[in-house]
Amino acid sequence: MIYHLTEPHRWTQSQHEGIHTGSSRDVELADEGFIHCSTAEQWPATRERFYGDLDTVLLLHIDETLLGSEVVYEQLGDAPAPFPHIYGPVPLTAVVTVETLTR
Repeated sequence: MIYHLTEPHRWTQSQHEGIHTGSSRDVELADEGFIHCSTAEQWPATRERFYGDLDTVLLLHIDETLLGSEVVYEQLGDAPAPFPHIYGPVPLTAVVTVETLTR
């Protein structure tokens, strides 16, 4: 399981489109080339660093086996562990849980 943080309005857009292409906050897959994700250990720090000012954010639980796109674990700067990146869109069927996180 890998995890992706997104804003509620972006997830609503994905549900209308039938696929998720949001890479990170206000950045799309087409712009970044991949979708930012985290491991179970990484997502809390990612939430605080990039979404900490938001009252509500969604945590998508993504089953890697249901993706049609490659997942690559890549080292970012001096992070203690590599982060998973999805090199393609996320089918809604790969999102097995949508968890609402509030402050």
